[in-house]
Amino acid sequence: MTTGGLSRARGAADNQTFIRDAMKSYILERGLKAGDPLPNEQELMVQLGVGRHPLREAMKALQAVGIIEIRHGHGTYVGQVTLQSLEDGLAFRMSQSMAGDLRDVANVLEVRQAIEVGLADDVVATFRKHSFDDLDAIVARMEAKAAEGKYFPDEDWAFHQALYEPLGNALIIDLLSVFWRTFAQVDARLPGARYTPADAAAWHRDLLDALKSGRPEDFARSMKTHFNGIHTRLGD
Repeated sequence: MTTGGLSRARGAADNQTFIRDAMKSYILERGLKAGDPLPNEQELMVQLGVGRHPLREAMKALQAVGIIEIRHGHGTYVGQVTLQSLEDGLAFRMSQSMAGDLRDVANVLEVRQAIEVGLADDVVATFRKHSFDDLDAIVARMEAKAAEGKYFPDEDWAFHQALYEPLGNALIIDLLSVFWRTFAQVDARLPGARYTPADAAAWHRDLLDALKSGRPEDFARSMKTHFNGIHTRLGD
């Protein structure tokens, strides 16, 4: 990672890019994991040939996306990268979209639907060897709340999480949780009549029945139906 004074000839923007790329390369080339320590500020200034201010600015940018973690008084460490920046960006775009044509809201819904419908084969195959007990219990709670005229956002997310956790792909859960949370922030403000709790419970019961059938095409079809209530409100 030694560069001498070459970075001084770069412009400010290029310098920031250089420092961020160099830090990412340092972490990757050494196979460092979350929580591993990084060189201190003085060492990095020497190795990169940069000043304190541009280094600190670049490190703040890396911290913002979770690549590094700065523990004041203790040092700098490899961070636990999350999808928080993606979530923040989507939430802002969707809030903007609420005052316009709702296009970004619809786009987020389409991406989430594409992921969940696209996973139908894998989900059905996995549940041929996996218990339905958790899903049965969640849908029963949905139906009990729906009978009282109550919506059930916690159970809604728990159902989708329980569908995909057995796949063993944590990124799927992380991505869907971002889409779910950002959409939940605008759901109540969408135009048109909101689907009823009874409708939502029925959709999830149908999803569970389709999953138990063992036929991916039935599960995929049921998953598409699950999104119809929101599509209608968006004018799709």
